[in-house]
Amino acid sequence: MIPASVVKELREKTGAGMMDCKKALVETGGDLEKAIEYLREKGLAAAAKKAGRVAAEGLVDSYIHLGGRIGVLVEVNCETDFVARTEEFREFVRDIAMQIAATNPQFLSREDVPVEVLEKEREILRTQALNEGKPENVVEKIVSGRLEKFYKENCLLEQAFIRDPDITITDLLQEKISKIGENISIRRYARFELGEGLEKKECNLAEEVAQMTKS
Repeated sequence: MIPASVVKELREKTGAGMMDCKKALVETGGDLEKAIEYLREKGLAAAAKKAGRVAAEGLVDSYIHLGGRIGVLVEVNCETDFVARTEEFREFVRDIAMQIAATNPQFLSREDVPVEVLEKEREILRTQALNEGKPENVVEKIVSGRLEKFYKENCLLEQAFIRDPDITITDLLQEKISKIGENISIRRYARFELGEGLEKKECNLAEEVAQMTKS
């Protein structure tokens, strides 16, 4: 069993995806330095460098779910039109669109969460902790931990991937960068749900019957 802390350290050193790091550590018996060499030999340690390159090509794709009740538009960028036309890139874009349809992330990344939203959430979590009788001296630590959960639930890049909950969308993105060989970025998205934001009219049978008798 490879400790999660070692996998994390390897990721930080190489920029490779989590699953690639796990495999490298398994293949090298948990030896960190040998795992780094393994990833370099496989060309998987270059993902971090590729992430700094300009990605101006890509694809805008749509996904419609539940018989037209939920729809998603997403733009994912890559470096070349050639990659944008590949089946693997298109499948990745479709997976991202399905993820958004299923989980309804409010933000792309934690950096996109407005300060006022974050402060309001922090205050709610602080009040909850105090109401639970938590000691004042540990409340801030509890709030910080629960904010991490907030990010994981509401920020697309930090969500668990619906097809493989052991990895996040960021992990999936890093793996695709390593495999495809170009920088890839999820730029923006929009999610639509039928009737969202509308006040649905309540059916009042008594009023309907009264109107019918008057007419």
